[in-house]
Amino acid sequence: MQDVPEQALMESVVWSHSEGMRTSYHRMHVELGKKDRQQFFMMLTKGRESARVLRRALILRQLDQGQTAAQVAGNVSVARKTVRAIARRYEEEGLESGLYEKPRPIQPRALDTVQSQRIIAMVCGEPPAGQARWSVRLIATEAVKRKLAPRVGRETIRILLQSHDLKPWREKNVVRGGSE
Repeated sequence: MQDVPEQALMESVVWSHSEGMRTSYHRMHVELGKKDRQQFFMMLTKGRESARVLRRALILRQLDQGQTAAQVAGNVSVARKTVRAIARRYEEEGLESGLYEKPRPIQPRALDTVQSQRIIAMVCGEPPAGQARWSVRLIATEAVKRKLAPRVGRETIRILLQSHDLKPWREKNVVRGGSE
């Protein structure tokens, strides 16, 4: 068998991670167009982009200069998988996709304003019988029990209380009259 560098072997090997799934690890060939190079130069010199975008630009530029995914990953302090993913997105979808993230789906609000107001009003009143103070867990269970909301989590209640600067577990009576 002839002497072949280990890295060259590793880059051409097809790894089987699970049955039916094969992933080929090979050298990433990224060739930037003249326009893309100019845009990278402007990005990297002005520094107005986010750190993530600048890091992706550096990754693509180093790949364009002929460095391997492992070298680029070491230079930029990211995983090789990240380097390959950025290169693949650039090759398949273009510069914008290679540099910027796709918008993430927006989660609908857990509570509408009417539900929030009703829960705040409930918290400003007396806690249920047998309870000295309101707790986040108690507020969540009582809101569902009193049908103020179909379902509500503790984190939603915590954020709601925080946004109104309420800490009902610290005080017996949350509602304050006048300024003292």
